[in-house]
Amino acid sequence: MASRRGQMLDGVLLLDKPEGLSSNHALQRAKRAMDARKAGHTGTLDPFATGLLVCCFGRATKISASMLNADKSYLATLRFGEETDSGDLTGNVTFQAPPSFEGVTREALEAAAAGFRGEIDQIPPMYSALKRDGKPLYEYARQGIELERPARQVTIHQLEIESFTGQEAQILVRCSKGTYIRTLAQDIGRQLGCGAHLVALRRTQVGPFELKDGIALDALQTMSAPQTTLLALDAVPADLLPAGFKLLKDEL
Repeated sequence: MASRRGQMLDGVLLLDKPEGLSSNHALQRAKRAMDARKAGHTGTLDPFATGLLVCCFGRATKISASMLNADKSYLATLRFGEETDSGDLTGNVTFQAPPSFEGVTREALEAAAAGFRGEIDQIPPMYSALKRDGKPLYEYARQGIELERPARQVTIHQLEIESFTGQEAQILVRCSKGTYIRTLAQDIGRQLGCGAHLVALRRTQVGPFELKDGIALDALQTMSAPQTTLLALDAVPADLLPAGFKLLKDEL
């Protein structure tokens, strides 16, 4: 019989996070749906973003450290002509292209994108959870304070244009840990000279896990046996498990 604190479940849930929820809120809803005792996620998505949130239950939380270092893939939609302080549609406009701006050409976007493939230096955004003197940068940003941030080296393994209208473009980005797609959109807009910001962001892959194998939160919450969606520990790639990790007999 399960305790009131929830069942001891072990496994990985590939959750399709909906728009409008923080990663932690989405995790807590999944945890309640599962009636699970212990759970954590392996990499935050902004509330406006959707897509793959890798949630670990029970003993699977041991892979969290490995997953934080994993490469990630995104589909990002950029709108040209305006830059915002947050780098996305939730922020305030800080730069606007002149009224004569009619969009960018695909050739110009291709040329700008080429400069962001490979190893690049990226300055983390003020609207981020990185801390300065024990306080997240976003708290300073909300007070109108901008601090100097050292650039960090990240790697853009792949950057391809998926669709293009001149006013907007959807790009596929596969990148290393620590990459801010909002900052990438902002930097591309600056390179083009017209400004840009994200209007949509969808994470499609984290390490070996893919969104196509995931389940939407609303579907999970209506299932009679949501525990069946968990990926068992013996199905998790061995290189993600910490040294010395041992599977239980019923997982073999």
